[in-house]
Amino acid sequence: MRIILLGFGVVGRALARLLLEEGERLARRQGFRPIVVGVADSLGAAYDEGGLDMLEVLEAKERYGTVSKSSSGVRGMTGLELLGTVYADVVVEVTPTNLGDGEPGLTHIREALKSGMSVVTSNKGPLALAMPALMELARHRGSVLRFSATVGGGTPVLDYGRRLSAGDYIEEVEGILNGTTNYILTRMTEGLEFQEALREAQERGYAERDPSMDLEGLDSACKLVIMANYVLGLKATLRDVEVKGIGGVTREEVAEAYHRDYAVKLVASIREDKLKVEPREVPRRSPLCVWGVLNAVTFKCRRLGEQTVVGRGAGGVETALSIIRDLAEVKRNLSGSLGGWA
Repeated sequence: MRIILLGFGVVGRALARLLLEEGERLARRQGFRPIVVGVADSLGAAYDEGGLDMLEVLEAKERYGTVSKSSSGVRGMTGLELLGTVYADVVVEVTPTNLGDGEPGLTHIREALKSGMSVVTSNKGPLALAMPALMELARHRGSVLRFSATVGGGTPVLDYGRRLSAGDYIEEVEGILNGTTNYILTRMTEGLEFQEALREAQERGYAERDPSMDLEGLDSACKLVIMANYVLGLKATLRDVEVKGIGGVTREEVAEAYHRDYAVKLVASIREDKLKVEPREVPRRSPLCVWGVLNAVTFKCRRLGEQTVVGRGAGGVETALSIIRDLAEVKRNLSGSLGGWA
């Protein structure tokens, strides 16, 4: 399987290392041997039709800050130019999320699909803004678009929900979808003020330097849109979500709820096709009431009742493992000549 990797930050590098470590096992157990033929970062690209030496590419990135300093590198080459230069079976798009216009990820995904290449992505922006259109494009071109890593990190939330919906009717979905805000609210429950909890989350690497996307509920909203479309078959975009973040939550509110055996959580929900993200109280004995950086999603089914999935929601290795699962799924679906969102 020939792969182009667009984005070489934490997730991209974690994926490259896993492919090096797991290449033989993937060939033996999953039926495909990963060959990375192109990599792009913000400063340039590297490509080789016969397959890149990924150890050298990783060393160049770590030493010089760009893959373009490797022996196969081209300074200033963009991801879009790379797509037009070398062909691959699958494009792995892991550039940073941009909720303004979805770029450059949106164009990367669109152009890859137009060229007949399948796409695996961890980038929530393009899906939150244009998921129905991208799925239709994938179907039209006979390509596969997979995005397990966008929700739940290494926990297979999307596929679990999709399988549930195939056999039962899901009446409602509720989820704790953002590890950053869950950590902050957990620490506030333990007595810290909001700003103290945020600073600690940043020091521990759980929150970005600019955490606004998490705190305002937008990260959770993006994930909710993806779940609504993939699991429930809706055609939602970010504009359809009513969003309220945790900026107004006080330590006193959190403490008062705790004394009543509740916890304040940032809950993303789908009920009667209405999408909402808001801080609200969750019973402390509920399986949805997870602490720290854990995520949890409860699917309320008509016949099976409540089904809850819990796991770590983020991390480079966890996200990269989801991408590898998606690559294996792309291989299986292309072998069966299926297109769409597999």
